[in-house]
Amino acid sequence: MLVKICGITTQEAADTAVEAGADFIGFLFAESKRKIAPEDAAAIAASIPASVKKVGVFVNESLENMKHTAEIVGLDVIQLHGDEPSEVAEQLPYEIIKAFPATEKALQNLKKYPCNYCLLDTPSKKSRGGNGIAFDWSLLDTLHLDRSKIILAGGLTPENVKDGISKVAPAGVDVSSGVETDGKKDINKINRFIANAKHTRKDDVS
Repeated sequence: MLVKICGITTQEAADTAVEAGADFIGFLFAESKRKIAPEDAAAIAASIPASVKKVGVFVNESLENMKHTAEIVGLDVIQLHGDEPSEVAEQLPYEIIKAFPATEKALQNLKKYPCNYCLLDTPSKKSRGGNGIAFDWSLLDTLHLDRSKIILAGGLTPENVKDGISKVAPAGVDVSSGVETDGKKDINKINRFIANAKHTRKDDVS
């Protein structure tokens, strides 16, 4: 099970996630309380091993800015978390994670989008992700999606991640606010989230 810890802003949180077995470390470069400057992300990224992929999260950003930030930080993956058309993804020389709000209409477009992974998040009018609210996972039962490309996000916590994996059978899971306490990354929660996610085998799902 792939695990992405997103919204990293400190060296301690990054080190904890890496040591616990995270596969992706996410830096947010869009407006948010978790936004980080490229130079600060680069300083943290310098100690992340090559086996852990560094993800930059952008919302409706220009191609030039995304490429420039990716070069500064040394990103491996770009996550498009806005309304970016497929042409944007096709012009980025990086692995792509495309976020989709978990609505039936939005998910119909998922199959045609050129990306390595599709991140399914809780729909929100206020902000893009990081809302701490889970969507109705049963929505996916009616859609014939390639589960090997799905990263489940939205309201996951150390307590419910096993249930989410069991019901959705995704390739990976993504968390930000679910491993925070008072708006800050919680070392204990990061460790518990990754342990619980990694100890749930997809082939055990009935």
